[in-house]
Amino acid sequence: MNTIETINKIFTMKSIAVVGMSPKPERPSHYVALYLKENGYDIIPVNPGHSEIAGLKTYPSLSDIPTKVEIVDIFRRSEYVMPIVKEAIKINAKALWLQDGIINEEASEIANSKNLLFVMNDCMLRRHHQL
Repeated sequence: MNTIETINKIFTMKSIAVVGMSPKPERPSHYVALYLKENGYDIIPVNPGHSEIAGLKTYPSLSDIPTKVEIVDIFRRSEYVMPIVKEAIKINAKALWLQDGIINEEASEIANSKNLLFVMNDCMLRRHHQL
């Protein structure tokens, strides 16, 4: 799951839907997304409570995004992950990344059964710095 090989493959992709991106700069979902944007990734915020975050058009759900999404980066509590995983599969995402503290074994099993790259309980910013 959280192997260097998997992480390296994910970082070759460029479009990232950030589910649960916050408009608050002090929140990890905000500054991690902006860090990734500054490092060449296309960030697509997903938050039904906002139409724009950090100057980026924000979508209420993954299904509302009109462009191809490769990575779904989830900043939602573990109990809210499964509907997001199912929607990620529906839009043909290639990878799922559950941020620090987000653990969902069912999501891991489904991702593996659908051949999605999958990382759980880890931080994209920290891993990008390491690589």
